[in-house]
Amino acid sequence: MAEQARRRLARMFEDHAPLLRGFFVRRGARQDAEDMVQETYLRLLRAHEGSGEPIANPEAYLFTVAQNLVREQAARRRWSTLPIEEIEGLGQSLASGECVEDAAEREQRSQHLQTLLATLPEHTRAVLVMQYRDGLSYKQIAERMGVSPHMVKKHVVRGLSVCRRAMAEPAGRP
Repeated sequence: MAEQARRRLARMFEDHAPLLRGFFVRRGARQDAEDMVQETYLRLLRAHEGSGEPIANPEAYLFTVAQNLVREQAARRRWSTLPIEEIEGLGQSLASGECVEDAAEREQRSQHLQTLLATLPEHTRAVLVMQYRDGLSYKQIAERMGVSPHMVKKHVVRGLSVCRRAMAEPAGRP
């Protein structure tokens, strides 16, 4: 892509970034709005580079991509809530290393983890679900979510860090 066209798209994106951010926030993506704004821009650049021709109406394309991201997020939200039974493996991997837990303590940890997962940002929760429940690699998750494998790793590290800290604390503590 010519440098001039890239600069023109960057300027257009800078002008529209606050509008996109608001668009995502109004549709329930408050925590992920900034990531979604950046992903919108990346998709715009990829489409512009891939087609070899300038996009006829980049502003319209930008908001079409944004709407598609909102739909993708809604679809992920529908399947990202895990039943307690399915996250028991994740809970055990995050446990403090106890070999044998009685059933009541295991159930309490599972409930605590389920509550904790529900508080994570949507992308982070979806990445953890795809990795631990579905057994997908970073590359596979990145392809499904339309982000880079590095971004997937960032979400895994962030999510596991939050989970480990919270699982180490007693359930009644904030």
